[in-house]
Amino acid sequence: MTNDTATTTPRTGALGQVQYWLAVIFIVGWTGVVCGGLAVQFGPWDYPCPLCMVQRNFMILAALGGAYIVRKAMTGSISRLHYMTGWGLCIVGCFGGGFTSWRQTMLHILPGDPGYGGAVLGLHLYVWALILFVAAIATIGVVLAFADETAATRIPTGGAHELIGKLALWFLGLVIVINLVAVFCLAGFHWYLPDNPSCYQLFHDLGIIDGDCPVIE
Repeated sequence: MTNDTATTTPRTGALGQVQYWLAVIFIVGWTGVVCGGLAVQFGPWDYPCPLCMVQRNFMILAALGGAYIVRKAMTGSISRLHYMTGWGLCIVGCFGGGFTSWRQTMLHILPGDPGYGGAVLGLHLYVWALILFVAAIATIGVVLAFADETAATRIPTGGAHELIGKLALWFLGLVIVINLVAVFCLAGFHWYLPDNPSCYQLFHDLGIIDGDCPVIE
């Protein structure tokens, strides 16, 4: 008795490169969102709370999932295992970030609560983060539902594929370093951030600024 198993070969044309370009979008998109948080931090001087920083870290993890796919694809060959590993990292990052942003939203859900930090287009940053995390998971699900058509195992090397991929990876790396420096400046030589940061503790620890950070309840 024999079983005839249908086998399919992933597409190699433009449709087959959808997952590659989506990974690039994930890198640039999530890194851009982190840049938005940094702009709010250093623009209106809105200090991020610990939950804000955790959300940023999960955004970076989601971007790193896309970076894994792009880096593997830049060699010219990428297996479905690599796609699944990359998207798995993205889903973990989006799920963790979604839960964290939901938690922060619930902390300020009662009527009359002004929320933490300023609002953008009528919503606080953590609410926008929740929306983006959920949308990202849904997007990954849709693409994976058509994985056979969108996961080419051969990606062109050189040209726009390599240039845009490298720019995205360098962009992510630069923002990761900037975010690490920003966190270090906030926390200083301490293990934890206060619930309501009110200064850059590092400069007080080094004696550059006299006195202690004001305590905000």
